[in-house]
Amino acid sequence: MTHAKARAAIERLVVDVPDYPEPGVVFKDITPLLADHEGFSAIIAAMADQGRDAHGRVVIDKVVGMEARGFILAAPIALALGVGFVPVRKAGKLPRRTHAVSYSLEYGEATLELHADAIAPGERVLLVDDVLATGGTIAATRELVEACGATCSSVAVLMELSFLPGRETVGDLPVTSLATI
Repeated sequence: MTHAKARAAIERLVVDVPDYPEPGVVFKDITPLLADHEGFSAIIAAMADQGRDAHGRVVIDKVVGMEARGFILAAPIALALGVGFVPVRKAGKLPRRTHAVSYSLEYGEATLELHADAIAPGERVLLVDDVLATGGTIAATRELVEACGATCSSVAVLMELSFLPGRETVGDLPVTSLATI
């Protein structure tokens, strides 16, 4: 039921913006969904399920969210699960020693960083982002988490773009998507 409410909210509230940020790209604007308390609550509850086992027990130690829209989703998911939130930032945004990974994304190149001490060795991590497109951001984030000695247990995304190779890029990491486009 939680996932059905979340999917309905996504269908009702996410707005397509053609040719943004460049011609040919259809940007999925989630801001109306975030502004709707019922819809936002539904997606957070559904995505938080990825951090629990079949009995509802929390099976992760940290939630990692990727800049920038992943932050908006990951922080309340971490609160819902009673675990810590760790941001993965664009290069140069974190003030202390970091691990860094460069990668290709749907329309460009990027470098992500994670504080080297943000996740302890052996911790289990849930990766959270808004959209799974090419999978480059998630794959790079997985590298960062593993550089800390931790394990990525799974991925939770709001939407998956099925016409792009995201799942193949992510590999064996379980992915839960609330909506597939």
